[in-house]
Amino acid sequence: MEALPESAGDTRDVATHEVTNQALPLVGYDVFSADAALVEAVQRYGGESHLDELAALGRLAGSQQAQQWAIEADRNPPVLQAYDRYGNRIDEVAFHPSWHRLLTVAVENGLHAAPWREAAGAPNHLLRAAKFYAWSQVEAGHGCPISMTYAAVPALRADEDLAAEWEPLLTAPHYDPGLRPASKKAGVLAGMAMTEKQGGSDVRANTTRAEPVTGGYLLTGHKWFCSAPMSDVFLVLAQAPGGLTCFVVPRVMPDGARNAFRLQRLKDKLGNRSNASAEVEFDATWAQRLGDEGRGIPTIIEMVSATRLDCILGSAALMRRAVAEATHHGAHRRAFGMLLADAPLMRNVLADLAVESEAATALAMRLAAAMDSSAEAGTEREFLRIAVAMGKYWVCKRGPTLVGEALECLGGNGYVEESGMPRLYREAPLNSIWEGSGNVNTLDVFRALRRSPAVLDAYLAEIGLASGADGRFDAAVKDLLQSLADLDGMEARARRLAERMALVLQGSLLLRHGDPAVADAFCASRLDQDWGYAFGTLPRGVDTAAIVSRATPEIPD
Repeated sequence: MEALPESAGDTRDVATHEVTNQALPLVGYDVFSADAALVEAVQRYGGESHLDELAALGRLAGSQQAQQWAIEADRNPPVLQAYDRYGNRIDEVAFHPSWHRLLTVAVENGLHAAPWREAAGAPNHLLRAAKFYAWSQVEAGHGCPISMTYAAVPALRADEDLAAEWEPLLTAPHYDPGLRPASKKAGVLAGMAMTEKQGGSDVRANTTRAEPVTGGYLLTGHKWFCSAPMSDVFLVLAQAPGGLTCFVVPRVMPDGARNAFRLQRLKDKLGNRSNASAEVEFDATWAQRLGDEGRGIPTIIEMVSATRLDCILGSAALMRRAVAEATHHGAHRRAFGMLLADAPLMRNVLADLAVESEAATALAMRLAAAMDSSAEAGTEREFLRIAVAMGKYWVCKRGPTLVGEALECLGGNGYVEESGMPRLYREAPLNSIWEGSGNVNTLDVFRALRRSPAVLDAYLAEIGLASGADGRFDAAVKDLLQSLADLDGMEARARRLAERMALVLQGSLLLRHGDPAVADAFCASRLDQDWGYAFGTLPRGVDTAAIVSRATPEIPD
């Protein structure tokens, strides 16, 4: 056997090459201000005086510190602590400190409930949506308890006494983790427990029982998915004597005793790993009724609508983060003698991704603005009723495909954990499942059209604002109207209808408010259907250079 040279056992680093042609990490930039579509939407809907506030959160979101929190929270998922050291059942969830840092920023910036404590008339939901969109680009998992809390407040207003008890704590700008009586905390978070093993989205099949007792009810049964089980209070569906009913369940009783809220195990999920989701058993668990018996679904629908809006915002945020990473990489990586972003085919891909992202952002922010005016304007309420469901279906469906293509733009670098792209990719399918899968949402669109002519009128009024702006858009509207003229047998084609309605709505928004190059590309591809089945198939004549330049974030020197 040939002897090894003496240097073969040397473990010191050996410089065999110089590292060149690698894009710098996308950190140290302003997530908000670098997003032209988001900034324009905030200005458009009355939030111009808040740009500095939003930029401050954007700078934190783009900082190295926040990105490190995200990595640590994802790599150190929550741990169930069912018992204490003495064998007492405690049913607690332990989180990494970085999870708590992410939530602290979210709560202190009002992402959890600020619009409900602010005076009406201001763009409160719009500003909250912009913040949620920006901060979700750091680590999406922590958005679950934030979204649940935001959505719980309007649902609790079905009962004045319960609202008076819980709303001040739910809207307080203080993150105060740990299981203690709510009266002893500076602020609380809310969760939700609706679905069961045998029913899933069909909550009418729930079997959890609610037995009336003096001062409340006792719940017995299970929940297959319980969102944010470490929260302080939950909205729960159970079968009361009068039918499916909504209940308010505190984790800790006023005297400090733990309510019977048994965490059987935490879900081992594809993504969303920083957040806890649990299987829960109720065993004579004390609860208070929210709304009338048998009216559980109408009572909780306010919560579902708000969380669906956050699904749209969350998916749009993931898409924007993926596009930012892809365009940033393309602006710094060279191949075959040129920057990737200057290569015609890669530029087509990047531009196509950017168009999809901007369309999602435009729709999400329009819906958030509608939340601010829906209390007074009946038309806006009807618009939200149909547009949230169709937007939730379409934007959340587009997310995984876009993130996968953006990951590919980074090549092998995008497939390794250090890039952050695998975390985005694992997260991307969630919002399409949460708060009703694609079929549930498209059927909601179909049923709304069948039951209420007012929702169709509101939708048509909205898209009609772009009438005459582009011949391709007008043709798409005409084609859509033909489909809407005959809803018989449409249920099996509800996805096709919801998709087309969402695309026409996005086209209307981009034509009225978007960048001209983006709007032109959208109409040419999505509406005129001069488009392939994959991203990167925009037709000839689209100004891909302008679109990519607009989408590429700049890192300050």
